[in-house]
Amino acid sequence: MADPLLIAKGGTDVTILPEMINRHGLIAGATGTGKTVTLRVIVESLSRIGVPVFLADIKGDLSGIAMEGGGNPKIDERIKKLGLTGFSYAGYPVIFRDLFGENGHPVRTTISELGPLLLGRILDLNETQAGVLSIIFRVADDNGLLLLDLKDLRAMVTYVSDHAAEIKGTYGNVSTSSTGAIQRALLALEDQGADQFFGEPALEIDDLIRTADGKGVINLFAAEKLMQSPKLYSTFLLWLLSELYEQLPEEGDLEKPKFVFFFDEAHLLFKDAPKALEEKIVQIVRLIRSKGVGIYFITQSPSDIPEDVLGQLGNKVQHALRATTPNEEKAVRTAARSFRQNPAFETEKAISELGIGEALVSILDKQGSPTPVERAFIVPPTSRLSPLSPEERKKIMAASPDAGKYDTPVDRESAYEKLAARTEAVCGGPAVTQRKNSSEKSKKEPVRKTTPRSRKEDQPAEIVGDIAVSVARSIGTQVGRELVRGLLGSLGGTKRR
Repeated sequence: MADPLLIAKGGTDVTILPEMINRHGLIAGATGTGKTVTLRVIVESLSRIGVPVFLADIKGDLSGIAMEGGGNPKIDERIKKLGLTGFSYAGYPVIFRDLFGENGHPVRTTISELGPLLLGRILDLNETQAGVLSIIFRVADDNGLLLLDLKDLRAMVTYVSDHAAEIKGTYGNVSTSSTGAIQRALLALEDQGADQFFGEPALEIDDLIRTADGKGVINLFAAEKLMQSPKLYSTFLLWLLSELYEQLPEEGDLEKPKFVFFFDEAHLLFKDAPKALEEKIVQIVRLIRSKGVGIYFITQSPSDIPEDVLGQLGNKVQHALRATTPNEEKAVRTAARSFRQNPAFETEKAISELGIGEALVSILDKQGSPTPVERAFIVPPTSRLSPLSPEERKKIMAASPDAGKYDTPVDRESAYEKLAARTEAVCGGPAVTQRKNSSEKSKKEPVRKTTPRSRKEDQPAEIVGDIAVSVARSIGTQVGRELVRGLLGSLGGTKRR
């Protein structure tokens, strides 16, 4: 059994029991109070005992965790102050990942894997539009059409719009205003660069759960650019949590977690979330610990987290909060009430008095009960505080076990290609020019879980042909020409960036 993880020192050592890490946790505090250092310390401790983690780097300052620390006067001072006689510097195994494929290996999923609920949130659809999106997914699924990337989805939106009257009896009412709103939202999403997120090869969950030389691998997700689209950022992380929940087997109680997921800027996850989505989040948080997965939310105040979720978080680290407005005072009270009180000090008052690197900490004991809150200083990290240079990052990426696996996109035959082929057969000539090398890439078809259900017997046999005609019709319009440019590059074959 792994030793307890030392994270802070006050009147006593404050440690987290490895077997209680999958009971989730919270790291909270105002900007500049030390949350990022606390995050690093916990991540390093987990890696040392062989637990892989996923961590979003939202400011671009965490890459140094891959290198041994040292030479920092403030760290040396903290080591001496806390009497850490056995302290030694170390770096940790890191795999860099990036949705845009710029500062890490690309991270992709398919439209089908994301699903209509999460995609609807990214697209900021209202309830009616989200319902139409669900119909689009169902029509594609019932007719054996894979939705892998945005061009597949657009073809299906075109069909549903043009054949709304025909499908109404089976799937429900669809308005052209809703399909138009979905198309506009897809264009906006592409303009943000998010089209790179949809496609193959899709991220395999098993590639996140690795060890190297006995240490847990840290999956460091470059999110600095992605934070410019906060809804995409939060929905992507929620998708990843959902995949972990759905794919990992039940593990029961373990001596240490199988995987730990850190969700920075956690308030974005719950901002403007519809009720159905919030219920899904609560369900995942409640049940995923039985899969051996721990979730740690990082945010400014516990009040950013819904009560149903906050009640599931057993290990808590609270840095300073400033109370200069009524809302801030309320946040301090909420934070204080979330702890089991310690008679040695007044929790609410202490929250406003904490210095940089100092925190209130409460962890779960062996029985799973929260300990009385302790006021303590977070121990320093052992890795390098300054970020890596571009050359250092490239060197680590080149030696990564995922080097080359996700870097080249694969465009296999899916809904769009099938519809384009049928359009050629119906119209007697090619409707559009296929993307460069798509035929060659389709030879490498990976086996993915996106294979839809078999076609239902009660669906009209000519439905796929109808979709093809619909696509052909849309291509003949100015809107269709713009669609082709957006999906395939210019009509001359130059891909739009």
